Amino acid sequence: MSRIIAVANQKGGVGKTTTSVNLSASLSAIAQRVLLIDLDPQGNATMGSGIIKDEAEYTAYDLLLEEQKCTDIICKTPEAGYDLIPSNGDLTAAEVTLMDRKSRELKLKNQLASVSKNYDFIIIDCPPSLNMLTLNALVAAHGVCIPMQCEYYALEGLTALLNTIEMVRERLNPELAIEGLLRTMFDQRNRLANDVSAQLSQHFMDKLYQTIIPRNVRLAEAPSHGLPITLYEKSSKGSLAYMALASEVLRQRTSHANRATAA
Repeated sequence: MSRIIAVANQKGGVGKTTTSVNLSASLSAIAQRVLLIDLDPQGNATMGSGIIKDEAEYTAYDLLLEEQKCTDIICKTPEAGYDLIPSNGDLTAAEVTLMDRKSRELKLKNQLASVSKNYDFIIIDCPPSLNMLTLNALVAAHGVCIPMQCEYYALEGLTALLNTIEMVRERLNPELAIEGLLRTMFDQRNRLANDVSAQLSQHFMDKLYQTIIPRNVRLAEAPSHGLPITLYEKSSKGSLAYMALASEVLRQRTSHANRATAA
């Protein structure tokens, strides 16, 4: 059974899409079967995977509105090694349409039931808001990866997301857990970044990924070439960091599986 991870944070520009694409590619590089779902109408994860978003025959729009089978929507990425459910601006209309549907928050979960056995990991790139799209991701997921910059306003926005996760856990998905908080675009020369990192370590302890994603020029350049960092510049600090994160995530999955077996 696959481990479904929603990559979420209501604050934009914290590295959600970068993390979704590069974690998917890094997991694929260590022989994991991965499906990446682009659930953001901007379609940046689609473009960063080498797929032209406006040329996709089917997208996450068709997935959520159940207009196509999940297997018919999944496409192969040209080089990255993982499967993809693409997205584009049409997805904005899906959110509006879903408001009138029964069990609207369960659409993604129900669709993934037919394919989850085919993957070790399903990674969901969420939009930068706590809307119906993000809610579908949280209901479908086993865990949430929260990318965040180590700055003052990031801590402020984190509270709202944690409250939402708790609400979803209580009402819709009792299995939902915080997979980990991921420090992104980190500059160790920045005093505030180090102070915030220390606060996160103190408050979240084992919920904080040991891996830290550094601020890295190659990492920022890779999406414009439609490539994950592991293919664009394999030896870069950004690539090495995401490979380390993939190993950490894989160890977590093994730990989850062992606990489930013991129970």
